[in-house]
Amino acid sequence: MRVTTHLDPAAPVHAGIPEHGRVPKYYAVKAELAVLIDGMAEGQAVPAERDIAAEYAVSRDTVRQALRDLVLEGRLRRQGRGTVVAGPKLEQPLALASYTEGVRRQGRTPGRTLIALERIACPPRLAADLDIPGAEPVWHMERVLLADDERVGLESTYVAVDRMPRLDEDFDPDSSFYGYLHDRLGIGFGDADERLETVLATPREALLVGTPPGLPMLLIHRWSRDTEGRPLERVRSLYRGDRFSFTAKLQGRG
Repeated sequence: MRVTTHLDPAAPVHAGIPEHGRVPKYYAVKAELAVLIDGMAEGQAVPAERDIAAEYAVSRDTVRQALRDLVLEGRLRRQGRGTVVAGPKLEQPLALASYTEGVRRQGRTPGRTLIALERIACPPRLAADLDIPGAEPVWHMERVLLADDERVGLESTYVAVDRMPRLDEDFDPDSSFYGYLHDRLGIGFGDADERLETVLATPREALLVGTPPGLPMLLIHRWSRDTEGRPLERVRSLYRGDRFSFTAKLQGRG
């Protein structure tokens, strides 16, 4: 089978073909399917596994591996028993902005489903991050992130109870936490440190987000401070690798 290639500056060099030119069968099928789905509409079903196997004279196991790769890359998504073309990934800026703002900028409707809002004794390591005495009470808020009712991430936020004692009564869990801090409490964000890494979702996380446990996830740790430089929050945000990409604007020093 000959692999179809395109001069796309966003694609890997030589479209992933090794220098010796020998391409695994699953990759050849994947490359052909990638060309096929480029001409299909979002939500349109791709041919059945048996039809793809017959078209390219390969086994159904080979077809499954090709489809699995395209699902992991966010080009396809599972729907019922079939596989359909996925929409474009959400782009989230690496900036001191809320999830709500990032999703709305792309014409999508943000939402959240509350999993837990609990008051706990602050663990020692977290106490150092929030600059509060050990065992002081903190709020732990866990929410599933939505975009047009599609589950796309999971967010855990930790803040000192002393700074927002009525969080469980005054805050709407489906709304922007940053908006609540600014509009209700008059707290502004000054700056933050972030660390981004790739991880695999735990079985619990995969169940909450609605993905297979083996799906790569993008994990962001954020430590935020207010405009006076005081530690404000510690956030762990887990995003689906097949539905999100991140952007950053870089500037030179002149």
